[in-house]
Amino acid sequence: MSTITIILVVLTIVVLWVIATYNRLITLTNHAKEAWADIAVQLKRRYDLIPNLVESVKGYAAHEKTTFEDVTEARTKAMGASGAAEKAAAENALAGTLKSLFAVAENYPELKANENFLSLQRELSDTEDKIQAARRFYNTTVMSLNTAEQSFPGNLIAASFGFKPMDLFELAAADAAAAEPVKVQF
Repeated sequence: MSTITIILVVLTIVVLWVIATYNRLITLTNHAKEAWADIAVQLKRRYDLIPNLVESVKGYAAHEKTTFEDVTEARTKAMGASGAAEKAAAENALAGTLKSLFAVAENYPELKANENFLSLQRELSDTEDKIQAARRFYNTTVMSLNTAEQSFPGNLIAASFGFKPMDLFELAAADAAAAEPVKVQF
Protein backbone atom coordinates (compact mmCIF):
# COMPACT_ATOMS: atom_id res chain seq x y z
CA MET A 1 0.00 0.00 0.00
CA SER A 2 1.23 3.41 -0.77
CA THR A 3 1.67 6.16 1.77
CA ILE A 4 -1.20 8.14 0.29
CA THR A 5 -3.55 5.17 0.66
CA ILE A 6 -2.55 4.71 4.31
CA ILE A 7 -3.07 8.42 5.01
CA LEU A 8 -6.49 8.32 3.31
CA VAL A 9 -7.54 5.26 5.31
CA VAL A 10 -6.43 6.84 8.59
CA LEU A 11 -8.09 10.13 7.65
CA THR A 12 -11.31 8.30 6.75
CA ILE A 13 -11.28 6.47 10.09
CA VAL A 14 -10.75 9.74 11.98
CA VAL A 15 -13.56 11.47 10.07
CA LEU A 16 -15.94 8.55 10.69
CA TRP A 17 -15.02 8.58 14.39
CA VAL A 18 -15.68 12.36 14.61
CA ILE A 19 -19.05 11.90 12.91
CA ALA A 20 -20.00 8.99 15.18
CA THR A 21 -18.95 10.87 18.32
CA TYR A 22 -20.79 14.02 17.25
CA ASN A 23 -23.95 12.03 16.49
CA ARG A 24 -23.73 10.27 19.86
CA LEU A 25 -23.48 13.64 21.64
CA ILE A 26 -26.46 14.95 19.67
CA THR A 27 -28.48 11.83 20.56
CA LEU A 28 -27.64 12.16 24.26
CA THR A 29 -28.48 15.88 24.20
CA ASN A 30 -31.85 15.17 22.61
CA HIS A 31 -32.58 12.44 25.17
CA ALA A 32 -31.76 14.89 27.97
CA LYS A 33 -34.08 17.53 26.45
CA GLU A 34 -36.83 14.93 26.14
CA ALA A 35 -36.31 13.90 29.77
CA TRP A 36 -36.52 17.57 30.82
CA ALA A 37 -39.79 17.89 28.91
CA ASP A 38 -41.14 14.88 30.85
CA ILE A 39 -40.29 16.66 34.10
CA ALA A 40 -41.98 19.84 32.85
CA VAL A 41 -45.19 17.94 32.05
CA GLN A 42 -45.37 16.47 35.54
CA LEU A 43 -44.53 19.79 37.20
CA LYS A 44 -47.30 21.48 35.20
CA ARG A 45 -49.69 18.80 36.39
CA ARG A 46 -48.64 19.55 39.97
CA TYR A 47 -49.02 23.31 39.43
CA ASP A 48 -52.53 22.74 38.11
CA LEU A 49 -53.50 20.67 41.17
CA ILE A 50 -52.22 23.13 43.77
CA PRO A 51 -54.88 25.88 43.38
CA ASN A 52 -57.66 23.29 43.75
CA LEU A 53 -55.97 21.85 46.80
CA VAL A 54 -55.54 25.30 48.36
CA GLU A 55 -59.21 26.10 47.71
CA SER A 56 -60.28 22.83 49.34
CA VAL A 57 -58.29 23.57 52.47
CA LYS A 58 -59.34 27.25 52.50
CA GLY A 59 -62.96 26.29 52.97
CA TYR A 60 -62.09 24.60 56.25
CA ALA A 61 -59.19 26.73 57.47
CA ALA A 62 -59.85 30.26 56.25
CA HIS A 63 -57.73 31.77 59.04
CA GLU A 64 -54.54 30.14 57.69
CA LYS A 65 -54.02 32.98 55.20
CA THR A 66 -50.21 33.04 55.48
CA THR A 67 -49.91 29.38 54.55
CA PHE A 68 -52.10 29.85 51.46
CA GLU A 69 -50.11 32.90 50.39
CA ASP A 70 -46.83 31.03 50.85
CA VAL A 71 -48.02 28.10 48.75
CA THR A 72 -49.31 30.42 46.02
CA GLU A 73 -46.07 32.44 45.98
CA ALA A 74 -43.90 29.29 45.88
CA ARG A 75 -46.02 27.89 43.03
CA THR A 76 -45.64 31.13 41.06
CA LYS A 77 -41.86 31.13 41.56
CA ALA A 78 -41.61 27.47 40.56
CA MET A 79 -43.62 28.08 37.41
CA GLY A 80 -41.35 30.98 36.45
CA ALA A 81 -38.06 29.23 37.15
CA SER A 82 -35.87 28.22 34.25
CA GLY A 83 -32.96 25.83 34.02
CA ALA A 84 -32.46 22.73 36.11
CA ALA A 85 -30.70 24.42 39.06
CA GLU A 86 -33.19 27.28 39.43
CA LYS A 87 -36.14 24.94 38.88
CA ALA A 88 -34.81 22.52 41.54
CA ALA A 89 -34.45 25.34 44.10
CA ALA A 90 -37.97 26.58 43.37
CA GLU A 91 -39.38 23.05 43.57
CA ASN A 92 -37.67 22.54 46.94
CA ALA A 93 -39.36 25.70 48.25
CA LEU A 94 -42.72 24.58 46.85
CA ALA A 95 -42.40 21.16 48.49
CA GLY A 96 -41.77 22.86 51.84
CA THR A 97 -44.87 25.04 51.52
CA LEU A 98 -46.98 22.03 50.52
CA LYS A 99 -45.87 20.31 53.72
CA SER A 100 -47.16 23.33 55.64
CA LEU A 101 -50.47 23.12 53.80
CA PHE A 102 -50.84 19.44 54.66
CA ALA A 103 -49.91 20.18 58.27
CA VAL A 104 -52.79 22.67 58.38
CA ALA A 105 -55.12 20.09 56.84
CA GLU A 106 -54.22 17.57 59.56
CA ASN A 107 -55.97 19.82 62.11
CA TYR A 108 -59.32 19.47 60.32
CA PRO A 109 -60.79 15.95 60.48
CA GLU A 110 -63.81 16.94 58.37
CA LEU A 111 -61.45 18.10 55.62
CA LYS A 112 -59.56 14.81 55.70
CA ALA A 113 -62.89 13.06 55.06
CA ASN A 114 -63.86 15.36 52.15
CA GLU A 115 -63.94 13.34 48.89
CA ASN A 116 -62.71 16.24 46.74
CA PHE A 117 -59.73 16.78 49.05
CA LEU A 118 -58.95 13.05 49.13
CA SER A 119 -59.08 12.87 45.34
CA LEU A 120 -56.71 15.85 45.01
CA GLN A 121 -54.46 14.28 47.61
CA ARG A 122 -54.25 11.02 45.62
CA GLU A 123 -53.57 12.89 42.38
CA LEU A 124 -50.82 14.93 44.01
CA SER A 125 -49.24 11.79 45.46
CA ASP A 126 -49.32 10.14 42.03
CA THR A 127 -47.82 13.28 40.46
CA GLU A 128 -45.04 13.40 43.05
CA ASP A 129 -44.14 9.81 42.18
CA LYS A 130 -44.08 10.64 38.48
CA ILE A 131 -41.91 13.72 39.10
CA GLN A 132 -39.46 11.60 41.04
CA ALA A 133 -39.28 9.00 38.24
CA ALA A 134 -38.90 11.70 35.57
CA ARG A 135 -36.16 13.38 37.62
CA ARG A 136 -34.25 10.09 37.94
CA PHE A 137 -34.51 9.48 34.19
CA TYR A 138 -33.39 13.04 33.43
CA ASN A 139 -30.43 12.86 35.81
CA THR A 140 -29.32 9.50 34.38
CA THR A 141 -29.51 10.87 30.84
CA VAL A 142 -27.67 14.08 31.75
CA MET A 143 -25.00 12.10 33.57
CA SER A 144 -24.42 10.00 30.42
CA LEU A 145 -24.26 13.12 28.28
CA ASN A 146 -21.89 14.93 30.64
CA THR A 147 -19.65 11.86 30.90
CA ALA A 148 -19.46 11.57 27.12
CA GLU A 149 -18.66 15.29 26.84
CA GLN A 150 -15.99 15.22 29.53
CA SER A 151 -14.25 11.92 28.73
CA PHE A 152 -11.27 11.77 26.41
CA PRO A 153 -11.38 11.80 23.42
CA GLY A 154 -15.07 12.76 23.25
CA ASN A 155 -14.24 15.99 25.06
CA LEU A 156 -12.27 17.12 22.00
CA ILE A 157 -15.34 16.78 19.80
CA ALA A 158 -17.65 18.30 22.43
CA ALA A 159 -15.39 21.34 22.82
CA SER A 160 -14.95 21.70 19.07
CA PHE A 161 -18.70 21.78 18.46
CA GLY A 162 -19.66 23.84 21.54
CA PHE A 163 -21.39 21.17 23.63
CA LYS A 164 -21.88 22.28 27.23
CA PRO A 165 -22.54 20.11 30.29
CA MET A 166 -26.14 20.16 31.51
CA ASP A 167 -27.20 20.63 35.14
CA LEU A 168 -28.66 17.78 37.13
CA PHE A 169 -32.08 18.26 38.71
CA GLU A 170 -31.24 17.72 42.37
CA LEU A 171 -32.74 18.40 45.73
CA ALA A 172 -30.76 20.91 47.74
CA ALA A 173 -28.69 19.02 50.31
CA ALA A 174 -28.95 21.94 52.72
CA ASP A 175 -32.74 21.86 52.66
CA ALA A 176 -33.56 18.91 54.89
CA ALA A 177 -37.30 19.61 54.77
CA ALA A 178 -37.36 19.46 50.99
CA ALA A 179 -35.38 16.23 50.95
CA GLU A 180 -38.34 14.39 52.47
CA PRO A 181 -41.23 13.43 50.21
CA VAL A 182 -44.39 15.51 50.45
CA LYS A 183 -46.70 13.74 52.88
CA VAL A 184 -50.09 13.40 51.29
CA GLN A 185 -51.57 10.44 53.16
CA PHE A 186 -53.28 11.05 56.48
